[in-house]
Amino acid sequence: MKRDLCERTFRSTGRIVRLCQSLDERPGVARTLVRQLLRSGTSIGANVEEGQAGQSRADFMSKYSIASKEARETHYWLRLLASNEIVPEADVQDLLEECNQLIAILTTIVKKTKENAQ
Repeated sequence: MKRDLCERTFRSTGRIVRLCQSLDERPGVARTLVRQLLRSGTSIGANVEEGQAGQSRADFMSKYSIASKEARETHYWLRLLASNEIVPEADVQDLLEECNQLIAILTTIVKKTKENAQ
């Protein structure tokens, strides 16, 4: 299951990177928002990968909690890009749904890990 999540976040990150590449040539506000999206979107998978090598349960939970927060932030930037018509909403709908699913998965993992620690 955890390996599947690593692969899933890696694929999702690739989609974010490709979207950002396609938008990076735009000037001004769009470029700033794209950089924010790239930072948060790539952080999700990186933190999941780091969590796999966590030195302790607390380290694992910390990395997965950060990944969940970054997924929420990524969702925010995608919504902002769409709502300001920088990118058509239809072009980011799948990524928005993927963020929602990743948030749910990561939150569940953190909660169950906490419960099992008690």
